Amino acid sequence: MVIEAVLFDLDGTLLDHDGAAEAAVLAAAAAELPGRPLDRDGVLRHWRELERSEYDRYLAGELTLQEQRRSRATGLAAHLGLGEWPVERADAWFAGYLRRYERSWRAYPDVPRAVRELAADRRLGVITNGEGDIQRRKLHAIGLGALAPHTTASAEAGRAKPDPEIFHLACRTLGVAPERTAYVGDRLDVDARAATAAGLLGIWLDREPSGEVVEVPRVHSLAEVAALLG
Repeated sequence: MVIEAVLFDLDGTLLDHDGAAEAAVLAAAAAELPGRPLDRDGVLRHWRELERSEYDRYLAGELTLQEQRRSRATGLAAHLGLGEWPVERADAWFAGYLRRYERSWRAYPDVPRAVRELAADRRLGVITNGEGDIQRRKLHAIGLGALAPHTTASAEAGRAKPDPEIFHLACRTLGVAPERTAYVGDRLDVDARAATAAGLLGIWLDREPSGEVVEVPRVHSLAEVAALLG
């Protein structure tokens, strides 16, 4: 089957979310502990756990966007020994974190050329679990604004990956059948396997080779996708 369209995940696939988040949280945490040593590895490990657990609760409808932000801020404050923060302080801290995070937005080095090559003869778009406005701002910030109008965001779709419907909605938006569409993402289950289950060609972007045996196509760089699709 000829692949006529390629859809991408955003964070961790096109945009170096981890790099931006790590720089932001370390700076924001250090600002709360002037003159005191910072356990960088411990902070990063705890922040990743908070992001994963609280954002999943947001996607499941258990928390609002702001509530998951507050939960992450207060969770980190407790980890740093800063006591129990009131709502106002948690909100202010997270606003500062977001400003630092946005200043650190960068595309992965392999992204610009890979997107240009794939755009030469295929339709392109994005599927992302997140708020449409901020996710489209990311695309503009990293030079991929052309993909913003073709972005399907979970907060707008009412469905989040791995739900098949968000993949089908994105295909309808591009006007391409799922079986003629590839989807590339950095998470094996939520991206590659979920896209495959929805009838697309799911491709796992395994940037740091894990050695795991998988049943879906795998690439280690976006530069490999065009050759994989032929």
